[in-house]
Amino acid sequence: MGWPRRVAAGLAAVVIRRRAEAAVEQSAEPDSPEIVVERVAPSTPRRELVVAVLLFAAALGFAAFAAAYGLSASTQVLGASLGIGLGLVAAACVVAAKLVVVQETIAEPRPPIRHPGVGERVEGGLGQIGEGIDRRRLLGLAATTAVAGLGAAAVVPMLSAAEGVGGGTGSSPWRAGTALVDEHGAPIRPEDVIVGSFATAFPKGSDPRELGSPVVVVAVDPSMIRPPRGREGWDVNGILAFSKICTHAGCAVAMLRYPLYQPSEPGPALVCPCHYSTFDVLRGAAVEFGPAGRPLPQLPLRLAADGSLEAAGPMSGPVGPAWWGVSRA
Repeated sequence: MGWPRRVAAGLAAVVIRRRAEAAVEQSAEPDSPEIVVERVAPSTPRRELVVAVLLFAAALGFAAFAAAYGLSASTQVLGASLGIGLGLVAAACVVAAKLVVVQETIAEPRPPIRHPGVGERVEGGLGQIGEGIDRRRLLGLAATTAVAGLGAAAVVPMLSAAEGVGGGTGSSPWRAGTALVDEHGAPIRPEDVIVGSFATAFPKGSDPRELGSPVVVVAVDPSMIRPPRGREGWDVNGILAFSKICTHAGCAVAMLRYPLYQPSEPGPALVCPCHYSTFDVLRGAAVEFGPAGRPLPQLPLRLAADGSLEAAGPMSGPVGPAWWGVSRA
């Protein structure tokens, strides 16, 4: 017999021996059962009540966050209410782990591979977790309430992404008949805006902090206006209104370029100070320069019965950066 055959025979003998040993190990009983060194049930009705109170208090913290968000509270109030809720949940978990759940110190040998009975012992051990707890139903209700409150706190902010009057992404509170007012709530009249100037206006009766609220009111020579098709008559004697929110990154448009010598200078334009996007007010706030991706939305204007300015309809497009529309495309 040559050496290749001897090597192959030796390897085959080793493999057969290892398989036999593995089969014996799998069928063998464990040398000793698991040994419970210490098992303590520290739970008392008072400790369980403490955990329940912490969980209910956490649920109140989450509910306070949802209410504060709905009332447009400050960031500090939102952060404090949510932080208190999460802190109380953490405290409840720590107290439950230390003072309510059964404490066990177990030493056990490594079980043989595929040993029968291991699953039953594990299930039995899991069933002992609740031993010594008297108020299981109360704790379960408290935990469910806290989880529901946390879920509400997580879901409520998502509602702001839905389209709605003044509250959704790209939406605006402007509607036909909405009066234009200044930061003090006084109505804006045509004589308040002179040619070559601009003012910031807000919708009467709406939250001025909403992204779709502020508009820039600009006065130009009516004979110079070249409106896009369908927007004829959207001005009042040369007074135009556009969203104050830049369509590039959402900054506030705060500058008006109004050259005094029209033959050699570019026409009037609104300028965003952040990245210098420039919008031609004579042509529906079309982008003239800069990184903005689309024109500023325009608000059609008309005279109200008292001679002040009011909206003749909604905005011409969604308010805010152009990339907000990608998810809706």
